[in-house]
Amino acid sequence: MGVYPATVLGFVAGLIATVFGAGRAPIAPGTVASALALLVYVLTPFDGSSAALYALVGGGFAVGAWASGRLAARLGEHDPKRAVADEVVGLWAACLWLPKEAWWLAGAFVLFRALDVIKPWPLRSIERLPGGLGVMADDVAAGLIAAGLLAGLRAIIG
Repeated sequence: MGVYPATVLGFVAGLIATVFGAGRAPIAPGTVASALALLVYVLTPFDGSSAALYALVGGGFAVGAWASGRLAARLGEHDPKRAVADEVVGLWAACLWLPKEAWWLAGAFVLFRALDVIKPWPLRSIERLPGGLGVMADDVAAGLIAAGLLAGLRAIIG
């Protein structure tokens, strides 16, 4: 089994998992993908309490798990560095429950990236789930933790 997809579905999965090649960035591909995700979110007409964002996170998780699982199997790696769909969906999850304001979005970006890199408990355990589920689940969990912490901070400071 080579590194090139044998089918059209394999090619599509590779495009999705690498977020159209962002995962091939020479430096910090996860951060590049997260920045692209933030830009896409900022350009959408919905905010952190919108059903559309929930749908984006849920649908992105399902499609990302499929695509990342195919790429991981093709490359023979559990969580390939170039698979960055998880960073995109994780960043979108970090924006849940937050207003679409620069400070909150910057906080979501920084806190999500920190949690994704450090991987405190239980994120490291979640990452061990099989296939694309493991690739996606730890980042979405990191995003949900970031969103919860920031929403809590927002409730405290008003």
